[in-house]
Amino acid sequence: MSRNKKIVIGLIVVALLGAIAYANIAFTRTTGASVTAEKIEKRDLEAIVSASGTIQPVRQINVGAPAAGNVVELNVREGDTVKAGQVLMQIDPRNLAIQVDSQNQSLAAARSQLEETRRSIESAKAALTQSKAAYQRQEGLMKSGLTSREALESAQNDLTMRQAAVDQAEQSIKTQETRIKQQESLLQNAQYDLSKMRLVSPLDGIVTKRNVDIGEMVSGNQFQTVALITIADMSVIRAEIEVDETDIPNVTIGQPAKVTIDALPDKTFRGRVTEVGNSPIAASAGSTTRATNFLVKITIDDRVPNVRPGFTCTSTITTATRQKAISVPIQAMTLREVVLDEEGQIVHEPIAGARGAGPAPRRSGAGSTELKPGQTRKEVEGVFVVREGHAVYTPVKTGIAGEKYFEVLDGLKEGDQVITGPFQSVRTMKDGDAVKIEAARTTTTPTPVK
Repeated sequence: MSRNKKIVIGLIVVALLGAIAYANIAFTRTTGASVTAEKIEKRDLEAIVSASGTIQPVRQINVGAPAAGNVVELNVREGDTVKAGQVLMQIDPRNLAIQVDSQNQSLAAARSQLEETRRSIESAKAALTQSKAAYQRQEGLMKSGLTSREALESAQNDLTMRQAAVDQAEQSIKTQETRIKQQESLLQNAQYDLSKMRLVSPLDGIVTKRNVDIGEMVSGNQFQTVALITIADMSVIRAEIEVDETDIPNVTIGQPAKVTIDALPDKTFRGRVTEVGNSPIAASAGSTTRATNFLVKITIDDRVPNVRPGFTCTSTITTATRQKAISVPIQAMTLREVVLDEEGQIVHEPIAGARGAGPAPRRSGAGSTELKPGQTRKEVEGVFVVREGHAVYTPVKTGIAGEKYFEVLDGLKEGDQVITGPFQSVRTMKDGDAVKIEAARTTTTPTPVK
Protein backbone atom coordinates (compact mmCIF):
# COMPACT_ATOMS: atom_id res chain seq x y z
CA MET A 1 0.00 0.00 0.00
CA SER A 2 1.40 3.34 -1.00
CA ARG A 3 2.17 6.07 1.54
CA ASN A 4 -0.53 8.45 0.15
CA LYS A 5 -3.20 5.76 0.37
CA LYS A 6 -2.36 5.19 4.06
CA ILE A 7 -2.71 8.89 4.77
CA VAL A 8 -6.13 9.02 3.10
CA ILE A 9 -7.36 6.00 5.08
CA GLY A 10 -6.14 7.57 8.33
CA LEU A 11 -7.94 10.81 7.63
CA ILE A 12 -11.13 8.93 6.86
CA VAL A 13 -10.87 7.01 10.18
CA VAL A 14 -10.27 10.22 12.16
CA ALA A 15 -13.26 11.88 10.49
CA LEU A 16 -15.50 8.91 11.28
CA LEU A 17 -14.40 8.87 14.91
CA GLY A 18 -15.04 12.62 15.20
CA ALA A 19 -18.51 12.25 13.70
CA ILE A 20 -19.34 9.40 16.06
CA ALA A 21 -18.13 11.40 19.07
CA TYR A 22 -20.12 14.49 17.99
CA ALA A 23 -23.27 12.47 17.43
CA ASN A 24 -22.93 10.82 20.82
CA ILE A 25 -22.45 14.15 22.59
CA ALA A 26 -25.37 15.71 20.72
CA PHE A 27 -27.60 12.72 21.47
CA THR A 28 -26.81 12.60 25.19
CA ARG A 29 -26.84 16.35 25.81
CA THR A 30 -29.81 17.50 27.89
CA THR A 31 -32.03 20.01 26.13
CA GLY A 32 -35.08 21.99 27.22
CA ALA A 33 -36.01 25.01 29.36
CA SER A 34 -33.67 25.92 32.20
CA VAL A 35 -35.43 25.57 35.54
CA THR A 36 -34.66 25.47 39.26
CA ALA A 37 -35.84 22.56 41.35
CA GLU A 38 -36.02 21.45 44.96
CA LYS A 39 -36.27 18.04 46.54
CA ILE A 40 -39.27 17.19 48.68
CA GLU A 41 -38.30 16.82 52.34
CA LYS A 42 -39.89 16.64 55.78
CA ARG A 43 -40.14 19.88 57.73
CA ASP A 44 -41.74 21.37 60.81
CA LEU A 45 -44.51 23.69 59.59
CA GLU A 46 -46.37 26.51 61.31
CA ALA A 47 -49.53 28.12 59.92
CA ILE A 48 -49.99 31.74 60.95
CA VAL A 49 -52.53 34.54 60.58
CA SER A 50 -51.16 38.09 60.53
CA ALA A 51 -53.12 41.26 61.22
CA SER A 52 -52.55 44.78 62.50
CA GLY A 53 -54.27 46.79 65.20
CA THR A 54 -53.59 48.80 68.35
CA ILE A 55 -52.47 48.22 71.92
CA GLN A 56 -55.19 48.75 74.54
CA PRO A 57 -55.36 48.16 78.32
CA VAL A 58 -57.45 45.25 79.57
CA ARG A 59 -58.83 47.49 82.33
CA GLN A 60 -59.71 51.12 81.67
CA ILE A 61 -62.11 53.29 83.70
CA ASN A 62 -63.74 56.62 82.90
CA VAL A 63 -64.11 58.90 85.92
CA GLY A 64 -67.07 61.31 85.87
CA ALA A 65 -69.02 63.63 88.18
CA PRO A 66 -72.29 62.53 89.84
CA ALA A 67 -73.64 66.09 89.96
CA ALA A 68 -73.12 69.39 88.21
CA GLY A 69 -70.62 71.92 89.51
CA ASN A 70 -67.49 73.94 88.86
CA VAL A 71 -64.06 72.33 88.96
CA VAL A 72 -62.24 74.04 91.82
CA GLU A 73 -59.22 71.69 92.08
CA LEU A 74 -57.36 69.65 89.44
CA ASN A 75 -54.35 67.57 90.45
CA VAL A 76 -53.36 65.47 87.40
CA ARG A 77 -52.33 65.82 83.77
CA GLU A 78 -52.35 63.35 80.90
CA GLY A 79 -49.53 60.84 81.26
CA ASP A 80 -49.35 61.09 85.07
CA THR A 81 -49.04 57.86 87.05
CA VAL A 82 -51.65 57.60 89.81
CA LYS A 83 -52.41 55.24 92.70
CA ALA A 84 -55.78 53.91 93.79
CA GLY A 85 -57.45 56.44 96.12
CA GLN A 86 -55.37 59.38 94.92
CA VAL A 87 -57.38 62.63 94.59
CA LEU A 88 -57.77 63.59 90.94
CA MET A 89 -60.02 66.65 91.13
CA GLN A 90 -62.52 68.49 93.32
CA ILE A 91 -65.89 69.82 92.16
CA ASP A 92 -67.46 72.72 94.07
CA PRO A 93 -69.24 70.94 96.96
CA ARG A 94 -71.23 73.85 98.45
CA ASN A 95 -74.66 72.86 97.12
CA LEU A 96 -74.32 69.29 98.37
CA ALA A 97 -72.80 70.50 101.65
CA ILE A 98 -75.96 72.56 102.24
CA GLN A 99 -78.06 69.46 101.59
CA VAL A 100 -76.00 67.49 104.09
CA ASP A 101 -76.47 70.22 106.72
CA SER A 102 -80.22 70.29 106.06
CA GLN A 103 -80.47 66.51 106.46
CA ASN A 104 -78.47 66.73 109.70
CA GLN A 105 -80.89 69.27 111.11
CA SER A 106 -83.90 67.22 110.08
CA LEU A 107 -82.40 64.17 111.77
CA ALA A 108 -81.69 66.14 114.96
CA ALA A 109 -85.31 67.41 115.02
CA ALA A 110 -86.65 63.88 114.60
CA ARG A 111 -84.49 62.58 117.43
CA SER A 112 -85.60 65.46 119.70
CA GLN A 113 -89.24 64.72 118.95
CA LEU A 114 -88.63 61.06 119.79
CA GLU A 115 -87.21 62.01 123.18
CA GLU A 116 -90.26 64.17 123.93
CA THR A 117 -92.56 61.28 123.00
CA ARG A 118 -90.60 58.92 125.25
CA ARG A 119 -90.97 61.34 128.19
CA SER A 120 -94.70 61.77 127.55
CA ILE A 121 -95.21 58.01 127.51
CA GLU A 122 -93.76 57.81 131.02
CA SER A 123 -96.46 60.22 132.24
CA ALA A 124 -99.11 58.24 130.40
CA LYS A 125 -97.92 55.01 132.00
CA ALA A 126 -98.04 56.66 135.49
CA ALA A 127 -101.59 57.84 134.87
CA LEU A 128 -102.49 54.33 133.69
CA THR A 129 -101.14 52.88 136.91
CA GLN A 130 -103.30 55.29 138.97
CA SER A 131 -106.38 54.45 136.89
CA LYS A 132 -105.82 50.72 137.46
CA ALA A 133 -105.60 51.30 141.24
CA ALA A 134 -108.78 53.45 141.27
CA TYR A 135 -110.65 50.84 139.26
CA GLN A 136 -109.55 48.06 141.60
CA ARG A 137 -110.74 50.11 144.63
CA GLN A 138 -114.10 50.74 143.07
CA GLU A 139 -114.34 47.08 142.18
CA GLY A 140 -113.69 46.10 145.84
CA LEU A 141 -116.16 48.63 147.17
CA MET A 142 -118.71 47.39 144.66
CA LYS A 143 -118.40 43.89 146.09
CA SER A 144 -118.97 45.28 149.58
CA GLY A 145 -121.91 47.40 148.39
CA LEU A 146 -120.16 50.61 149.42
CA THR A 147 -120.13 52.30 145.97
CA SER A 148 -122.48 52.81 143.10
CA ARG A 149 -122.30 51.16 139.66
CA GLU A 150 -121.88 54.58 138.06
CA ALA A 151 -118.65 55.17 140.05
CA LEU A 152 -117.32 51.74 138.99
CA GLU A 153 -118.13 52.37 135.32
CA SER A 154 -116.49 55.80 135.49
CA ALA A 155 -113.32 54.23 136.89
CA GLN A 156 -113.38 51.56 134.14
CA ASN A 157 -113.78 54.17 131.38
CA ASP A 158 -110.89 56.18 132.79
CA LEU A 159 -108.71 53.05 132.81
CA THR A 160 -109.59 52.33 129.16
CA MET A 161 -108.69 55.88 128.11
CA ARG A 162 -105.38 55.76 129.94
CA GLN A 163 -104.52 52.44 128.31
CA ALA A 164 -105.36 53.86 124.86
CA ALA A 165 -103.13 56.86 125.51
CA VAL A 166 -100.19 54.59 126.40
CA ASP A 167 -100.77 52.41 123.30
CA GLN A 168 -100.90 55.50 121.07
CA ALA A 169 -97.67 56.87 122.56
CA GLU A 170 -95.88 53.54 122.04
CA GLN A 171 -97.03 53.42 118.38
CA SER A 172 -95.88 57.02 117.95
CA ILE A 173 -92.43 56.02 119.21
CA LYS A 174 -92.22 53.20 116.63
CA THR A 175 -93.28 55.60 113.86
CA GLN A 176 -90.72 58.18 114.91
CA GLU A 177 -87.96 55.55 115.12
CA THR A 178 -88.78 54.49 111.56
CA ARG A 179 -88.74 58.12 110.44
CA ILE A 180 -85.33 58.57 112.08
CA LYS A 181 -83.94 55.58 110.18
CA GLN A 182 -85.30 57.07 106.97
CA GLN A 183 -83.74 60.41 107.82
CA GLU A 184 -80.41 58.69 108.56
CA SER A 185 -80.54 57.08 105.11
CA LEU A 186 -81.21 60.44 103.49
CA LEU A 187 -78.27 61.90 105.39
CA GLN A 188 -75.98 59.05 104.32
CA ASN A 189 -77.05 59.51 100.71
CA ALA A 190 -76.33 63.25 100.88
CA GLN A 191 -72.96 62.58 102.50
CA TYR A 192 -72.14 60.03 99.79
CA ASP A 193 -73.04 62.50 97.03
CA LEU A 194 -70.87 65.09 98.75
CA SER A 195 -67.94 62.68 98.96
CA LYS A 196 -68.25 61.92 95.23
CA MET A 197 -67.54 65.55 94.43
CA ARG A 198 -63.97 64.75 95.43
CA LEU A 199 -62.97 62.42 92.58
CA VAL A 200 -60.30 59.82 93.32
CA SER A 201 -58.56 57.22 91.17
CA PRO A 202 -60.31 53.82 91.31
CA LEU A 203 -57.12 51.91 90.39
CA ASP A 204 -53.37 52.12 89.91
CA GLY A 205 -52.63 53.28 86.40
CA ILE A 206 -51.89 56.12 84.01
CA VAL A 207 -54.00 59.14 83.12
CA THR A 208 -54.60 58.52 79.43
CA LYS A 209 -57.12 61.31 78.84
CA ARG A 210 -58.25 64.49 80.61
CA ASN A 211 -61.28 66.26 79.18
CA VAL A 212 -61.63 69.09 81.72
CA ASP A 213 -59.73 72.12 83.00
CA ILE A 214 -59.93 73.96 86.31
CA GLY A 215 -62.83 76.41 86.48
CA GLU A 216 -64.98 74.56 83.94
CA MET A 217 -68.59 73.67 84.62
CA VAL A 218 -69.27 69.94 84.44
CA SER A 219 -72.64 68.25 84.15
CA GLY A 220 -73.35 65.16 86.23
CA ASN A 221 -75.29 62.12 85.07
CA GLN A 222 -76.12 59.23 87.38
CA PHE A 223 -77.14 56.91 84.54
CA GLN A 224 -74.37 57.60 81.99
CA THR A 225 -70.85 58.60 82.95
CA VAL A 226 -69.49 61.66 81.19
CA ALA A 227 -65.76 60.91 81.07
CA LEU A 228 -63.75 63.70 82.67
CA ILE A 229 -60.59 61.67 83.30
CA THR A 230 -59.67 58.23 81.92
CA ILE A 231 -57.40 55.94 83.95
CA ALA A 232 -55.81 52.86 82.33
CA ASP A 233 -54.05 49.96 84.05
CA MET A 234 -51.14 49.31 81.67
CA SER A 235 -49.78 46.37 83.69
CA VAL A 236 -52.04 44.04 81.67
CA ILE A 237 -52.46 45.00 78.03
CA ARG A 238 -53.75 43.40 74.86
CA ALA A 239 -53.49 43.79 71.13
CA GLU A 240 -56.83 44.46 69.44
CA ILE A 241 -56.41 43.47 65.80
CA GLU A 242 -58.70 43.27 62.76
CA VAL A 243 -58.60 39.83 61.13
CA ASP A 244 -59.88 39.25 57.60
CA GLU A 245 -63.00 37.11 57.20
CA THR A 246 -61.05 34.50 55.21
CA ASP A 247 -58.71 33.90 58.17
CA ILE A 248 -61.15 34.16 61.08
CA PRO A 249 -62.41 30.53 60.85
CA ASN A 250 -58.89 29.34 61.75
CA VAL A 251 -58.57 31.57 64.84
CA THR A 252 -59.69 30.19 68.21
CA ILE A 253 -59.30 31.20 71.84
CA GLY A 254 -56.06 30.03 73.45
CA GLN A 255 -53.88 30.03 70.34
CA PRO A 256 -50.35 31.42 70.88
CA ALA A 257 -49.40 34.69 69.23
CA LYS A 258 -46.49 37.08 68.80
CA VAL A 259 -46.94 40.85 68.89
CA THR A 260 -44.60 43.51 67.55
CA ILE A 261 -45.18 47.16 68.47
CA ASP A 262 -44.16 49.85 66.00
CA ALA A 263 -42.98 52.17 68.79
CA LEU A 264 -40.75 49.41 70.24
CA PRO A 265 -38.81 48.06 67.24
CA ASP A 266 -36.74 44.87 67.32
CA LYS A 267 -38.82 43.46 70.17
CA THR A 268 -41.41 40.69 70.05
CA PHE A 269 -43.85 39.95 72.86
CA ARG A 270 -45.65 36.69 73.53
CA GLY A 271 -49.41 36.49 73.97
CA ARG A 272 -52.50 34.37 73.51
CA VAL A 273 -55.89 34.84 71.90
CA THR A 274 -58.46 35.64 74.58
CA GLU A 275 -61.40 36.88 72.55
CA VAL A 276 -62.66 36.34 68.99
CA GLY A 277 -65.35 38.66 67.67
CA ASN A 278 -68.58 37.07 66.45
CA SER A 279 -69.83 40.08 64.50
CA PRO A 280 -67.95 42.03 61.81
CA ILE A 281 -66.48 45.41 62.59
CA ALA A 282 -68.82 48.16 61.42
CA ALA A 283 -67.38 50.27 58.62
CA SER A 284 -66.63 53.87 59.54
CA ALA A 285 -68.77 56.65 58.10
CA GLY A 286 -67.72 57.57 54.59
CA SER A 287 -65.60 54.44 54.12
CA THR A 288 -65.58 53.06 50.58
CA THR A 289 -63.82 49.76 51.36
CA ARG A 290 -65.84 46.56 51.41
CA ALA A 291 -63.41 44.44 53.42
CA THR A 292 -65.05 42.47 56.21
CA ASN A 293 -62.91 42.17 59.33
CA PHE A 294 -63.48 40.73 62.79
CA LEU A 295 -62.03 41.97 66.08
CA VAL A 296 -59.60 39.61 67.80
CA LYS A 297 -58.06 40.39 71.19
CA ILE A 298 -54.66 39.03 72.20
CA THR A 299 -53.61 39.37 75.83
CA ILE A 300 -49.85 39.97 76.05
CA ASP A 301 -48.09 37.76 78.61
CA ASP A 302 -44.74 39.57 78.62
CA ARG A 303 -44.12 42.87 80.39
CA VAL A 304 -44.06 45.76 77.91
CA PRO A 305 -42.13 48.83 79.13
CA ASN A 306 -43.13 52.41 78.31
CA VAL A 307 -46.28 51.36 76.48
CA ARG A 308 -49.19 53.70 75.81
CA PRO A 309 -52.76 52.99 74.69
CA GLY A 310 -53.21 53.32 70.96
CA PHE A 311 -49.73 52.16 69.92
CA THR A 312 -49.98 50.44 66.53
CA CYS A 313 -48.94 46.81 66.40
CA THR A 314 -48.78 43.73 64.21
CA SER A 315 -49.71 40.29 65.51
CA THR A 316 -49.08 36.82 64.15
CA ILE A 317 -51.29 34.03 65.49
CA THR A 318 -50.16 30.41 65.21
CA THR A 319 -53.28 28.58 64.06
CA ALA A 320 -51.76 25.13 63.40
CA THR A 321 -48.43 23.25 63.56
CA ARG A 322 -47.12 20.07 61.94
CA GLN A 323 -44.07 18.04 62.94
CA LYS A 324 -42.03 16.13 60.34
CA ALA A 325 -44.53 16.88 57.57
CA ILE A 326 -43.74 16.27 53.90
CA SER A 327 -43.79 19.75 52.42
CA VAL A 328 -43.69 21.40 49.01
CA PRO A 329 -42.50 24.94 48.21
CA ILE A 330 -45.40 27.34 47.75
CA GLN A 331 -43.94 28.71 44.49
CA ALA A 332 -43.98 25.22 42.99
CA MET A 333 -47.77 24.96 43.19
CA THR A 334 -49.76 25.80 40.07
CA LEU A 335 -53.11 25.08 38.42
CA ARG A 336 -53.59 23.11 35.21
CA GLU A 337 -56.44 21.59 33.21
CA VAL A 338 -55.93 17.83 32.95
CA VAL A 339 -57.83 14.78 31.75
CA LEU A 340 -58.92 12.31 34.43
CA ASP A 341 -59.95 8.72 33.94
CA GLU A 342 -62.87 6.94 35.59
CA GLU A 343 -60.83 6.43 38.80
CA GLY A 344 -59.88 10.09 38.99
CA GLN A 345 -56.27 9.48 37.94
CA ILE A 346 -54.54 11.89 35.54
CA VAL A 347 -54.18 10.57 31.97
CA HIS A 348 -50.71 11.00 30.42
CA GLU A 349 -49.67 10.34 26.80
CA PRO A 350 -46.21 8.94 25.82
CA ILE A 351 -43.57 11.58 25.14
CA ALA A 352 -41.71 11.07 21.86
CA GLY A 353 -37.97 10.68 22.14
CA ALA A 354 -37.90 9.85 25.85
CA ARG A 355 -34.99 7.65 26.86
CA GLY A 356 -34.15 5.71 29.96
CA ALA A 357 -34.23 2.32 31.53
CA GLY A 358 -37.57 2.85 33.30
CA PRO A 359 -41.01 3.52 31.86
CA ALA A 360 -41.10 6.51 29.51
CA PRO A 361 -42.64 9.76 30.76
CA ARG A 362 -46.05 10.52 29.35
CA ARG A 363 -47.66 13.85 28.45
CA SER A 364 -51.04 14.81 29.92
CA GLY A 365 -53.91 14.43 27.53
CA ALA A 366 -55.34 17.84 28.43
CA GLY A 367 -54.57 19.18 24.99
CA SER A 368 -56.60 16.51 23.21
CA THR A 369 -59.79 17.74 21.64
CA GLU A 370 -61.64 14.45 22.05
CA LEU A 371 -62.13 12.55 25.30
CA LYS A 372 -62.30 8.82 25.49
CA PRO A 373 -65.28 7.19 27.22
CA GLY A 374 -65.11 7.66 31.00
CA GLN A 375 -62.64 10.57 30.82
CA THR A 376 -63.31 14.08 32.15
CA ARG A 377 -61.51 17.39 31.87
CA LYS A 378 -60.86 19.31 35.12
CA GLU A 379 -58.60 21.98 36.61
CA VAL A 380 -56.52 20.56 39.44
CA GLU A 381 -53.78 21.96 41.69
CA GLY A 382 -50.39 20.35 41.51
CA VAL A 383 -46.68 20.64 40.74
CA PHE A 384 -44.27 19.71 37.95
CA VAL A 385 -42.04 16.80 38.99
CA VAL A 386 -38.77 16.31 37.11
CA ARG A 387 -38.56 12.81 35.64
CA GLU A 388 -35.92 11.82 33.05
CA GLY A 389 -35.42 15.41 31.93
CA HIS A 390 -39.12 16.16 31.53
CA ALA A 391 -41.68 18.07 33.62
CA VAL A 392 -44.48 15.71 34.63
CA TYR A 393 -47.56 17.43 36.04
CA THR A 394 -48.62 15.75 39.30
CA PRO A 395 -51.80 16.66 41.28
CA VAL A 396 -51.09 17.43 44.93
CA LYS A 397 -53.44 17.56 47.91
CA THR A 398 -52.22 20.11 50.46
CA GLY A 399 -52.89 20.74 54.14
CA ILE A 400 -51.82 23.74 56.22
CA ALA A 401 -49.79 26.57 54.70
CA GLY A 402 -46.56 27.60 56.37
CA GLU A 403 -44.57 30.70 55.58
CA LYS A 404 -42.80 29.12 52.55
CA TYR A 405 -44.18 25.59 52.31
CA PHE A 406 -47.47 23.72 52.01
CA GLU A 407 -48.09 20.51 53.91
CA VAL A 408 -48.44 17.61 51.46
CA LEU A 409 -51.29 15.23 52.23
CA ASP A 410 -51.16 13.24 48.99
CA GLY A 411 -49.43 13.22 45.61
CA LEU A 412 -45.72 13.54 46.48
CA LYS A 413 -43.18 11.53 48.40
CA GLU A 414 -39.92 12.39 50.07
CA GLY A 415 -37.12 12.74 47.50
CA ASP A 416 -39.28 13.87 44.56
CA GLN A 417 -37.76 16.82 42.70
CA VAL A 418 -40.24 19.60 41.90
CA ILE A 419 -39.76 22.64 39.68
CA THR A 420 -39.78 25.90 41.64
CA GLY A 421 -38.84 28.49 39.03
CA PRO A 422 -38.47 30.70 37.22
CA PHE A 423 -41.99 31.94 37.85
CA GLN A 424 -42.77 32.48 34.18
CA SER A 425 -41.59 28.94 33.34
CA VAL A 426 -43.82 27.39 36.00
CA ARG A 427 -46.71 29.50 34.79
CA THR A 428 -46.44 28.55 31.12
CA MET A 429 -44.94 25.05 31.37
CA LYS A 430 -46.85 22.12 29.92
CA ASP A 431 -46.94 18.53 31.02
CA GLY A 432 -44.10 16.63 29.36
CA ASP A 433 -41.95 19.64 28.44
CA ALA A 434 -38.21 18.95 28.37
CA VAL A 435 -36.35 20.76 31.15
CA LYS A 436 -32.78 21.32 32.24
CA ILE A 437 -32.08 21.87 35.95
CA GLU A 438 -29.67 24.72 36.50
CA ALA A 439 -29.18 24.39 40.23
CA ALA A 440 -31.08 22.67 43.00
CA ARG A 441 -32.45 25.12 45.52
CA THR A 442 -30.82 25.06 48.94
CA THR A 443 -33.02 26.12 51.87
CA THR A 444 -31.81 26.80 55.41
CA THR A 445 -35.16 27.73 56.97
CA PRO A 446 -37.25 25.95 57.95
CA THR A 447 -34.81 23.12 58.73
CA PRO A 448 -35.73 19.77 57.16
CA VAL A 449 -36.56 17.04 59.66
CA LYS A 450 -34.74 13.75 59.16
